Amino acid sequence: MLLSNRVAIITGGARGIGKGIALKFVEEGCSPVIADILVQEGKKTAEELSKKGREAVFIQCDVTDSRQVQNMVDQVIEKFGKIDILVNDAGVGPLPKPITEVPEAEWDKILDINLKGVFLCCKAVVPHLKKNGYGKIISISSGAAISPPITHVHYSAAKAGILGLTFDLALELAPFKICVNAILPGPIRTEGWEGAVFPTPRADMEDIIAEIGKAIVPMQRMGTPEDIAGAALFLASDLSAYVTGDRIIVGGGFPLRHITIPPGVFK
Repeated sequence: MLLSNRVAIITGGARGIGKGIALKFVEEGCSPVIADILVQEGKKTAEELSKKGREAVFIQCDVTDSRQVQNMVDQVIEKFGKIDILVNDAGVGPLPKPITEVPEAEWDKILDINLKGVFLCCKAVVPHLKKNGYGKIISISSGAAISPPITHVHYSAAKAGILGLTFDLALELAPFKICVNAILPGPIRTEGWEGAVFPTPRADMEDIIAEIGKAIVPMQRMGTPEDIAGAALFLASDLSAYVTGDRIIVGGGFPLRHITIPPGVFK
């Protein structure tokens, strides 16, 4: 197993991409800690994971609160005695809007959850990784960090900030054999994505999502949490022991796009 006896904190692991990563990690021998504000879903996910043969726990945690983050990390150390892997997945995606319509409070909220939360979790976990002389930090950024498909100025800025944090921290921690990398998902179908795009359930949901995938993704399908989990497993395992300060785009070819050239241009 690639993660035998490893302990991983997965923020935002109650559902969606985080849950997909947790499921993959358990299959490879890891004990996952689900850190999330979604209490009922988090507990349910931890119970589901524990049935697969590895002990999984849920800890309620708001990643924007430094006290809650530190308390969560302290609980993990008390229970498992170590932390090997940190997956920063907790995040939120607002509805698209032009910059002139983004309230300052909304800007602060999106930056706090998507970027400050990554900083706080890294800050609390790094001392334990240094002590062990080993560790993997994986932060979930977004394809929007490098090629925004829609007007999401605060979301794109936060996800781009994760890349800067990743590169800087990778340089700082390389002497301690701690690898720090980022994953940039393309369009991924999750509960959160569906709820934001389709607030009201539709009878033709499957057909609509299939059409969206064909329209915007070169591989012509929406991604799944399992697609991201495969990349996360690589970065969390010793297969990537010499990979740090890097990013992996997992988007079925997104953000590559076909361009329609008007007839007669090359005549």
